Amino acid sequence: MAPRVFLITGTSTGFGSELVKIVLEKGDYVVATARNSSKLSFDGANSSNSLLVDLDVTKQDSIEKAFDAALKKFKRVDVVVNNAGYGLSGEFESYTDEQIRTQMEVNFFGLINVTRKAMEVMRDLKTGGRIQQVTSIGGQIGVPTFSTYCASKWAVEGFTEAVSKEVKPEWGIKFTCIEPGGFRTDWSGRSMDFGTKKTAYDHINAKEAMGKRHGTQAGDPVKGAKVFYELAVMDNPPLRCIVGTDAYQRINDKIELYAKKVKQYEKLSNSTDVDGYQAPS
Repeated sequence: MAPRVFLITGTSTGFGSELVKIVLEKGDYVVATARNSSKLSFDGANSSNSLLVDLDVTKQDSIEKAFDAALKKFKRVDVVVNNAGYGLSGEFESYTDEQIRTQMEVNFFGLINVTRKAMEVMRDLKTGGRIQQVTSIGGQIGVPTFSTYCASKWAVEGFTEAVSKEVKPEWGIKFTCIEPGGFRTDWSGRSMDFGTKKTAYDHINAKEAMGKRHGTQAGDPVKGAKVFYELAVMDNPPLRCIVGTDAYQRINDKIELYAKKVKQYEKLSNSTDVDGYQAPS
């Protein structure tokens, strides 16, 4: 089988960096992107199997140029991994409007613009492909001190689920939201942005909590990236996949509670039909 061509955003650290290494080890090709690609360096990367490209997901012309460069070199893109993103932590009232908007620009708007371009390319070239959205367990569960981060990830989840139902099967474009729990990456370290503390929230210290959490998480980024790769090469990847034992536990707890609450209020939920209304069969 011919090597697959991966285009991965945010490859300077964490999952993105580890995934590039795995792609190269497997004999596939990679377009590794970062805001400053001159700082990127990967063992085993050479001019025939890799391309390092600047990509700022918040700039449309940067997205276009990165895809143009990828197509010029490899003639196709089989897997796009929307991995670029960062965490904003702190109580909601501690965020500035600018911090909130920047979080959404990178984690949501940037991602959907890359997705749009990826869909166009995969459809126009009739190659099909995989689009992976790296969301978070925070894309399924609201986590205190991460209100806007969770909002950005929930937005990606809803967007992706809807779009996955719009594409024609014959286009061969498949989507997966990858939902990691805690991993020992830079995410909770130097990559994180914080709000400015409000005195009313003396029961919360996001900076201190993240400092303690950094480097103690359950997840190994190399093992996580292996899961990303496995999902990318599946014939029928799932729409969602939880990654990490902590995330797996939390999603199951939520599903159980959710099911119970839906049932508990079923009478209210089902009390609103127009008299005599018959649901279409």
